[in-house]
Amino acid sequence: MHGAAANADANAANTALSEPDTSLASRWFDARGWQPFDFQREVWAAMLAGRSGLLHANTGSGKTYAVWWGALVRGLALAPPAQGKSPSTKAAAPLGVLWLTPMRALSADTARALQAPVTELGLNWTVGQRTGDTAAAERARQDRRFPTALVTTPESLSLMLTREHARDELAGVHSVIVDEWHELMGNKRGVQVQVALARLRRWNPQLAVWGLSATLGNVDEAMHVLLGHEHGTRVQGRVDKTLLIDTLIPPDPGRFSWGGHLGAQMQMPVIAEIERSGTTLVFTNTRSQAEIWYQLLIQERPDWAGVVALHHGSLDRDTREWVELGLKEGRLKAVVATSSLDLGVDFLPVERVLQIGSAKGIARLLQRAGRSGHAPGRPSRITLVPTNTLELVEAAAARRAAAAGKIEKRASPEKPLDVLVQHLVTVALGGGFERDAMFAEVRCAHAYRELTNDEFQWALDFVEKGGASLTAYPDYHRVVNVDGVYRVPDRGIAKRHRLQVGTIVSDASMSVKYLSGGKIGVMEESFIARLRQGDCFVFAGRVLEFIRTQDMTAYVKKATKPRGIVPSWGGAKMPLSSELADAVLELLAGAAQGDWLEPEMQAAMPMLSTQAKLSRLPTPATLLVEQFRSREGQHVFLYPFAGRNVHMGLASLLAWRLSRHAPNTFSLSVNDHGFELLSAEAMDVSALLDQTVFATDNLLTDVLASLNAGELAQRRFREIARVAGLVFTGYPGAPKSSKQLQASSGLFFEVFRKYDATNLLLSQAQTEVLSQELDIARLKASLRRMASLRVEFVELKAPSPFSLPLMVERFREKLSTEKLADRLARIIKDAERVADR
Repeated sequence: MHGAAANADANAANTALSEPDTSLASRWFDARGWQPFDFQREVWAAMLAGRSGLLHANTGSGKTYAVWWGALVRGLALAPPAQGKSPSTKAAAPLGVLWLTPMRALSADTARALQAPVTELGLNWTVGQRTGDTAAAERARQDRRFPTALVTTPESLSLMLTREHARDELAGVHSVIVDEWHELMGNKRGVQVQVALARLRRWNPQLAVWGLSATLGNVDEAMHVLLGHEHGTRVQGRVDKTLLIDTLIPPDPGRFSWGGHLGAQMQMPVIAEIERSGTTLVFTNTRSQAEIWYQLLIQERPDWAGVVALHHGSLDRDTREWVELGLKEGRLKAVVATSSLDLGVDFLPVERVLQIGSAKGIARLLQRAGRSGHAPGRPSRITLVPTNTLELVEAAAARRAAAAGKIEKRASPEKPLDVLVQHLVTVALGGGFERDAMFAEVRCAHAYRELTNDEFQWALDFVEKGGASLTAYPDYHRVVNVDGVYRVPDRGIAKRHRLQVGTIVSDASMSVKYLSGGKIGVMEESFIARLRQGDCFVFAGRVLEFIRTQDMTAYVKKATKPRGIVPSWGGAKMPLSSELADAVLELLAGAAQGDWLEPEMQAAMPMLSTQAKLSRLPTPATLLVEQFRSREGQHVFLYPFAGRNVHMGLASLLAWRLSRHAPNTFSLSVNDHGFELLSAEAMDVSALLDQTVFATDNLLTDVLASLNAGELAQRRFREIARVAGLVFTGYPGAPKSSKQLQASSGLFFEVFRKYDATNLLLSQAQTEVLSQELDIARLKASLRRMASLRVEFVELKAPSPFSLPLMVERFREKLSTEKLADRLARIIKDAERVADR
């Protein structure tokens, strides 16, 4: 009887697997009591027909099973399993699906989700993971036979391309899924994906590629970037999902801070919100802020120790995994996190998201909101927690912009030659390449669609001979032309290349360990280098005492002191997006006309009223310029609302142009709303009415002249040198220090500058400074807009609420936190006294 039942099951499975359409997916959904969405069926049909495309849908709406079932039905149609055998006796299907995820921490959850239908239906498919965290034994097993579907990262895929028999191993891949494409598209990791896909398409022209995205303002462009020359199908996932965006209003808005970014004043309201909610994610914008807020919660509620946790990218992997498991199982009351939890992982128990400070962009806000109610049909809620009064305005603006669908666009880097140089060595390792065929292949990637023959030849010469200045050094003769095929003959070069494949570049890190044993996480070497024995600092939610460093490891013990300094990490500040900045200006213009309908605007009314009395409110049609004199000199404040990076370029540019009218020395301060020019000597502010000050003619020349362009380019070149393989970061267990890496890249920079001035990596460094650090396109648009606006000059009798945060940016470098708070309170009191006269 049992045997008859087993045969019946096997026959049913064989019948299902022979279906050449998508009914198998529908039946699996039915068995779970689910109803497939129309967009899921649309993706299944498109993938079964062999088409590529992009699925754009809300976080938690069912994107994973849309493309996974598409890959399953396509794979089963291309290679049906043998009939007449029970599932347990069928040979596993060969590698056919690659699932690329931007974060290796997501791979385990993704693999579990993919495994579910495979196991339940008895399919002859296997699912595996291959990332930097994969154990050596599992890698060895995969080396003998890859699973049918492999969840991996862009870096691990590039490493697979370096294998000698890569073509034989990967030519059978029929479907590639690129998860969270919006996170990859705008950086060099996305370019790394583009060139890898071009290689896979060369081996299998019928390859189907699908991207998944949740928050993009330029969906069609994103699809074109992913697919290169190939035509695609864009599927929009339309699922009714409730999204609530609200703001935690300060209990006494009239006394709320005009400046600052930590938000400690909101400690008790945040605790109250966590108390009355289920599992809550508390997002911050920086790791430093996450450490501070974890301490704020635990200091006030020590009984929450063990049920409130901390999560960011510098913590040890075991700690992060413990937190993630606690979230999934609903054991944690709250988790304070950074962008390390922005993506992918489904935490169904999470009911609420709190965002400390401005999200700085609509896409980021929506992404984080989707961490709550992360399932079809469940509502998502995010509550914005302002850290100063202007962030109340930003909160209201963010809600309006999100409701209007004004989401930021992402742009792919154009022709990054450091990535191309790395990729040429990768492909030379993985079986080699012919020159003309490789040139044509690379140009199929969107980032290199306009790559010229001369540029490609330069990159090829660079990896073959080291370019014009490194010809004499064998280590930089990385590829050799053997009968028209370029290969890597040197095993040492091959090993070093494989150790640093990828485009993720960060400052040198040091492990942080207890003297008694046990790893805590990693910290930037530059911070550890400033510590002396006995210094206390906050890390991983604890106060630690520094003991010593040895072999790129910082040894610590638990401190007896209750407080310590909070580390800062490089690259932490995010600029305000154009979409959010425009929405803020529209609200301020409404306030100037008496429109205070939004609750956040009502809470901000005391500060905005003071601004209006002392000065004016900025509007989309005006450029507000404030000035006043103090013992420091003459202060001039401008408010273009163009974001921190653009304001740095604008401040430097205007200071340089004004100094040409009359010699002067300026101190600069910037934030997301405006910038300050402080001069010791009197300045003719009327020069700002001269349109030549805002001219875009000779903009690149003037910007480079106004900044320390050489230093900026050299700093950017450090990253380029690492990606291009000029600088070796060290072997496992023996990494090079930050000083060694900087010295090496600095030497190359000077050699190229003096003896190889036309080196295209130098040009790339300057281009990246302008496009990424200064956002030159937005800077140019801002200058044109400023030139078209009516300039409103205001002579201040006291610092205005809008000018104060800019002064705080300068004070913060000179004053302790306590002295800064005292000075800030005194300035605000004086300003309110003047406004009340």
